Amino acid sequence: MKIAQIAPLMESVPPKLYGGTERIVSYLREELVRQGHQVTLFASGDSVTAAELVPCASEAIRLNPLIQDYIPHYMIMLDRVRRRAASIDVLHSHIDALQVPLFRVMAKRTVTTVHGRQDMPDLRPLYRAFPDMPLVSISDAQRRPIPEANFIATVHHGLPHGLLTPNYEPRGGYVAFLGRISPEKRPDRAIAIAQSLGLPLKIAAKIDKADEAYFRETVSPLLAKPGVEFVGEISERDKSRFLGEARALLFPIDWPEPFGLVMIEAMACGTPVLGFRCGSVPEIIDDHVTGRVVATVAEASWALREVLTLDRRAVRRRFEERFSASRMARDYLDIYRSLTVEVPDFAARSAGSARTNVIALLPKSSLERHAS
Repeated sequence: MKIAQIAPLMESVPPKLYGGTERIVSYLREELVRQGHQVTLFASGDSVTAAELVPCASEAIRLNPLIQDYIPHYMIMLDRVRRRAASIDVLHSHIDALQVPLFRVMAKRTVTTVHGRQDMPDLRPLYRAFPDMPLVSISDAQRRPIPEANFIATVHHGLPHGLLTPNYEPRGGYVAFLGRISPEKRPDRAIAIAQSLGLPLKIAAKIDKADEAYFRETVSPLLAKPGVEFVGEISERDKSRFLGEARALLFPIDWPEPFGLVMIEAMACGTPVLGFRCGSVPEIIDDHVTGRVVATVAEASWALREVLTLDRRAVRRRFEERFSASRMARDYLDIYRSLTVEVPDFAARSAGSARTNVIALLPKSSLERHAS
């Protein structure tokens, strides 16, 4: 099967630092290559891949201070995809809705994975306007605000088996917070929970410009509390040690989390997760096995005692059963094969025949801050 993936241009694929959707695109792409499929990646020029790379910007937009408007770069990318679409059977998009008007004529051979929150009012008229575009959710919870949308499947994220090393005897002695400093991620809750049990807390997090005031006014004063350490943004190669040495991951969110990649990254390290009952969290955490799901800070303080005693080998086993990249790729391949492959007349004329192709038009996670 020939697969072309179109990734968000805000980060490279894989991203050098923060970038959940781009990371998933990278894992999916490499797993498809490993399984013998031909993959073309449309992404920023600093992306790294075993597939064919079609650069659509010289480097990730977030890292280029000269770029003031991302839209022209996405228009260039979509035009490059359009020019090669004649020989493609299935288009898989991870850039939310930017491609919808252009590729609507190919709706029967497209699928769009939505990576961001779906509870904003502007999205409902969008999905009503394009009811023929098949969608994939990354959790069942993500769909709830838009039940009328054309979802054809839910595919949970997955990680490569050997990406993160499990640690069954952590010596760090701390609990961890990993992700982004923002009001919806609630690092203030993480500090309160750790403080309630007298546990050291390490915070490894990115600070977006939009959240600088929140960090300065709400989070920064809390960093002076004893046992609280702000590590800053860490790279992928640092995650095994950071998460593996932690006794638990705190995920005290206050928003409709579409998935929460850091939860399964922790599980891959054998590290159990304490999460708040929002969005996808009850789908991802197996309560009393890979962590606990709670509703309040007071409940979290009690539940964390149990989380610290959970069997880390069982946590890793459940990760392998539910959240591997190979399982994710199989799920997507089932979707690709289920689509009606009807190459339009213009494609047949230009390509000569319908060839089996898949485009994984990739993520826009970073275009919207609300994409986790």
